[in-house]
Amino acid sequence: MNATNRSVCRAFILALLALGLLTPPLRAAESPHAIKGSLIIHGGGNMPDSVIKEFIKLAGAGEGKLVIIPTASVTTEEVESEKYAKAWQERGFKDVTVLHTVSRDKANQKDFAAPLTKATAVWFVGGLQSRLEAAYGGTLVEKELHNVLERGGVIGGTSAGAAIMSRTMIRKNNPEPEMGTGFGLIPGAIIDQHFAQRERKPRLLKALKDHPGVAGYGIDEGTALVLRGRFMRVFGEGNVTIILGASKTRPVREIVLKEGGYADLMAMHRAAIARSGDTFPPTEFPAPRAVGKGTLVIVGGGGTPPDALKIFMEEAGGPDAPIVIISNALGDNVPAERVGEVRMLERVGAKNIKVIHARSPEEAGTEAILKPIREAKGIWFTGGRQWRFVDAYEGTPAVKAMHEVLEKGAVIGGSSAGATIQGEYLVRGDPLGNTNMMAEGYERGFGFITGVAIDQHFAQRKRFKDMEDVKRTFPQLLGFGIDEGTAAIVKGYDLRVVGKGSVHIYDRPLPDDANDSNDEPFTKVAPGEKYDLKSKKKVE
Repeated sequence: MNATNRSVCRAFILALLALGLLTPPLRAAESPHAIKGSLIIHGGGNMPDSVIKEFIKLAGAGEGKLVIIPTASVTTEEVESEKYAKAWQERGFKDVTVLHTVSRDKANQKDFAAPLTKATAVWFVGGLQSRLEAAYGGTLVEKELHNVLERGGVIGGTSAGAAIMSRTMIRKNNPEPEMGTGFGLIPGAIIDQHFAQRERKPRLLKALKDHPGVAGYGIDEGTALVLRGRFMRVFGEGNVTIILGASKTRPVREIVLKEGGYADLMAMHRAAIARSGDTFPPTEFPAPRAVGKGTLVIVGGGGTPPDALKIFMEEAGGPDAPIVIISNALGDNVPAERVGEVRMLERVGAKNIKVIHARSPEEAGTEAILKPIREAKGIWFTGGRQWRFVDAYEGTPAVKAMHEVLEKGAVIGGSSAGATIQGEYLVRGDPLGNTNMMAEGYERGFGFITGVAIDQHFAQRKRFKDMEDVKRTFPQLLGFGIDEGTAAIVKGYDLRVVGKGSVHIYDRPLPDDANDSNDEPFTKVAPGEKYDLKSKKKVE
């Protein structure tokens, strides 16, 4: 095939790719998830030693099996393999294969893709990402690249080799980008490179506006974003700029990370999806109340009050009632030993307890999880980190089933993280730490009580100002600050307090400046006292 025919063929292939005819169909909305391996996404220019060392370490050092793909910088079928292999061999790799073709037919052949089946590492050379797209998009090579990550391997690339990693891909042009289809190695993202040096912010903003539901990552030259699982860290001399597109109520948000800075992939993806959907929290809520005929036992951490456990067991129906404990807040994996909440409930007579721990939204929709929830008369959420509940269950049939049993009169309880998840607005949901009260992407609780944000360990950890910040930002919410060793018992619009501390209910507008008023911005409800959620007043 001569050069002219090759150019015509390439243009035809790119047209088909633009129409989505040569790539696997995408899900309507890709769910946020971590990757199993690692990505090193370099913004072009000179590569710092720290980035090279990190790639070598993740690849398995000298024993790693490296595949180099130089296609972005090559226009013909022939390639100078030694030129590309030498630099990495000098860095200590003993097993190096150069993989290149401009033929999609060849890219679909098992023999050609075979080196990827054994690779621990892959490196994409820079050039034009459209060449990678035309040669490998939707082929066996792309499939095997995903398998490298599934095995825990590392894939790195610079410039075009960075851009190709996202499914929604910028091919060229600025400020009106021409879009293409990348390999989808990093979920929920659009990658741009040479970011500050070539002033590419306008095109990334336009790409995000036209493709809501994904986050943008602008990577400077001499800089890399290293993704391991879900956590991302910056290496090198420049910045990584994470951009969330504007929503109806929120402006464009930019997060600039320097060397050593870090972010959470799933939080960024979830935040982008949230911005593309309905406004949350809504500007108005009906009067807060517990869902249906059920009862909520909301404990502020520390020891659960005996009276709260007694109420939980009574509302569940006694010792023989089926009780489910949801343990996800404790960690990613199913606890190896009996969780403390099992022993706690057994001490007050519970005989029929089952612990469930879905490890993904997909598992949360299986009968192994749904059946015990549907049969439960009592559900208890453990303490830990509330974002783990969100990752596993939000938007799944499991949460719907929880609402259904609550509608029928079941009881739902929980302490600390297991208290916060019961509210409609989730505070302290940031996977990177629990000091951020309003973490985009992790703002939706399970809504067992509507229109409420719940914080715990309240007076003991001096969290008053934190709740004030939430109330100023979202005055339509009702805030609960629950002390340790204290429980709010909620049924319908009725709230009463048991235990040794208080529930601080932020039920009034706050001045813009905390120094503008000497009045406490909350109603303090002590043990034995009651509060009417509908009138937002204590019941004398």
